[in-house]
Amino acid sequence: MKLAFTKMEGCGNDYVYINGFTEKVPQEEKPALVRRLSDRHFGIGGDGVIFINPAQEADCEMEMFNADGTRAEMCGNGIRCVGGYVREHGLTQSDDFTVVSMGAVKKLHLTMNGTHTESVRVDMGQPILEPALVPTLLRAAEGTAAADTTGEATRSTTETNAPVIDVPLTVAGEEYRVTCVSMGNPHAVVFLEDGKDPDALDLSAVGPFFENHEVFPRRTNTEFVKVLSPSHVKMRVWERGTGETLACGTGCCAIAVAGVLSGRTERKVQVDVLGGSLLIEWDENGTVWMTGPATTVFEGTIEI
Repeated sequence: MKLAFTKMEGCGNDYVYINGFTEKVPQEEKPALVRRLSDRHFGIGGDGVIFINPAQEADCEMEMFNADGTRAEMCGNGIRCVGGYVREHGLTQSDDFTVVSMGAVKKLHLTMNGTHTESVRVDMGQPILEPALVPTLLRAAEGTAAADTTGEATRSTTETNAPVIDVPLTVAGEEYRVTCVSMGNPHAVVFLEDGKDPDALDLSAVGPFFENHEVFPRRTNTEFVKVLSPSHVKMRVWERGTGETLACGTGCCAIAVAGVLSGRTERKVQVDVLGGSLLIEWDENGTVWMTGPATTVFEGTIEI
């Protein structure tokens, strides 16, 4: 059986896209197929596979799998590429439409140059800050200020639902300060201090320890961030189920939220990743907006 696919990337975060409107893969076969297609030596190569399926509650569904075959709730770079695919392949004629992923509906706006997608702006919704929902077993430090979803400190509290902001965590024998945010998937944001730079990190050594730390019951994505200015940061990311990637859209959103909560950044921030840059804004109403590219690399068929 031959399977048609499209390889796309957003800031170097690359996935194999399968049109679920026309290509039918049995659900139980998808994890093994994802592992095969994602393999950069024996498959197509990518950070995972995304199936674009019909949906009732939105214009289409994004069914996203990590490279190890595990299902993921959300992918910022992935959903922008879904938007580009849907528009460029004629599944919609509108520049404004919706995509659902594991029950969460996101609104997209595309900027087109003829038939080419220049950029995609996504309403990523409000961040989830309550530890049990991120989820994390970490709790706010004694006397820390809790924050509402607009980023304003509201009270001094030790309640278990207070956001985890700059809480110390020992990983592989070294202490880090972690801010925990969910953008539909869990993130642990680490701001590097004392002149440390993400480029100097051995991410393959420390990343797995963060991902599988006992305080993250569903594992976690981890962002290591250097603040260049209140409106500009750079980061590297270790993604659960995949490893280091060139970008992580939800991770960039989590960084913007964590930067505001910890007083390090403004509400609108450029996030430089290894594969490019994304513009993230956490507006006064609590909504996170992500804007960035969605690029088709190539298309083809593969025997499965």
